[in-house]
Amino acid sequence: MDWSHSLRLVAPEELLSVASLVLLLGAAWARCARDARAITWLAVATLAACAVMVAPTAFTAARGPEVLAFGGLFAADAFAAYAKLLIYAAAGASLLVAPAFFEKLRAYRPEYPVLVLLAVAGMGIMVSATNLLTLYIGLELNSLAAYVLAAFLKDDDRSAEAGLKYFVLGALASGILLFGMSLTYGFTGTTSFTGIAAALQGGVSTGALFGVTFVMAGLAFKISAVPFHMWTPDVYEGAPTPVTLFFASAPKVAALALTMRVTLDAFGSQVAAWQQIVIVAALASIVVGALGAIGQTNIKRLLAYSSINNVGFLLIGLAAATPAGAAGMLVYLAIYVAMTVGGFVAVLMLKDAAGNQVEQIADIAGLSSHRKVLSACLAMIMFSLAGIPPLFGFWGKFVVFQAAVDAGLLPLAVIGIAASVIGAFYYLKVVKVMYFDEPVMKVTGQSNWIHQALLAASALFISPAGYLLTKCLGGLAAAAVAALLHAA
Repeated sequence: MDWSHSLRLVAPEELLSVASLVLLLGAAWARCARDARAITWLAVATLAACAVMVAPTAFTAARGPEVLAFGGLFAADAFAAYAKLLIYAAAGASLLVAPAFFEKLRAYRPEYPVLVLLAVAGMGIMVSATNLLTLYIGLELNSLAAYVLAAFLKDDDRSAEAGLKYFVLGALASGILLFGMSLTYGFTGTTSFTGIAAALQGGVSTGALFGVTFVMAGLAFKISAVPFHMWTPDVYEGAPTPVTLFFASAPKVAALALTMRVTLDAFGSQVAAWQQIVIVAALASIVVGALGAIGQTNIKRLLAYSSINNVGFLLIGLAAATPAGAAGMLVYLAIYVAMTVGGFVAVLMLKDAAGNQVEQIADIAGLSSHRKVLSACLAMIMFSLAGIPPLFGFWGKFVVFQAAVDAGLLPLAVIGIAASVIGAFYYLKVVKVMYFDEPVMKVTGQSNWIHQALLAASALFISPAGYLLTKCLGGLAAAAVAALLHAA
């Protein structure tokens, strides 16, 4: 094993780990909000440096033996690089919006950016994992930091409840995943994804099938796919909004990328063993997400069900089990991150005159009469989430549905399209409340320039101008998938 080569490949994770420890020491001496802000900006700079380090791998479509580290436990290929760029962007956004939110509550502490960096380090290991042991280490590193983040507002009962629920259910899901990994190892004799794929070439025994099922169940919790979605609305509502933004974007990218690597790499030789599971989870997530959101009055809970709904659409690309389906899934994932960041930044900008958060949908009635730009951006995000052309969210759904049709899954695509019409109802309800209801003049607080800049960038990306990126985004996604399948 060439240690220098391996250490060079894991440089982003090394930087994140060292920066986390250094900033943690700095947090011990932080005495005021200004010190906490400085640590936050250093964390953002660390993420930017990591993005610069992994970008060449994504753009050069790196793959093959030269991207394997530590004897094949870790793959720094184009697929991992693509996912990491999305993770760094989402984590950076959650860091930038945090100070203004927590300082209003006098609850901002420098441990927040440190926890985010540790979670991101775990996610980096997750998306690069090529072994069940590496997978579990990355997953738990991410989860342990996430549990603390969910309960970051220790004096807020909702935040404490969110942290407790996330911890208990997360521990249960980790146990299910670990049991599935144990079964998989027992019936294949290896923890390596390549070795598992080779062992399953001759067919799947009953024991191995149970292993695959339990592994998929554990991963379904991490991506909040039905029927393992029950924690999502409560955690998204109870956690501080910057943390909710983080949960809805970065960990979801990592978990979905990990699911793709496990299914297409480790279990890629036996698609029939997991395809039906993915199809059922996709349809259930689309339907439950759409129907569950209809009766919501809290906009964060609505976005939680929207997240479940979008996971269903993403899984349609995985269910196709083709390179086109996987590439479509990655394209949709990039668009989803932009829509999610924009949506939660808009929620953070919904403040009353005293600067308190406004989360009830009824309280944004008539918003367009006095906050025209904010309401227009939020309406764009809602239309894009609904998949209404010409906004960029339509393209994400189009590519996964096209992949499903090309793979012979026409009924799945038809049901998905029909269910997306149901989902459009609750998105349009928010727009209707903002533009057609009698103004209540509740949202009168002003936001800082960081929120405005992030919202503008997200709105621009999901606007029709986003279609200018389709060729570049499609090329990066195709190269990432080629690297993934090459590893398989």
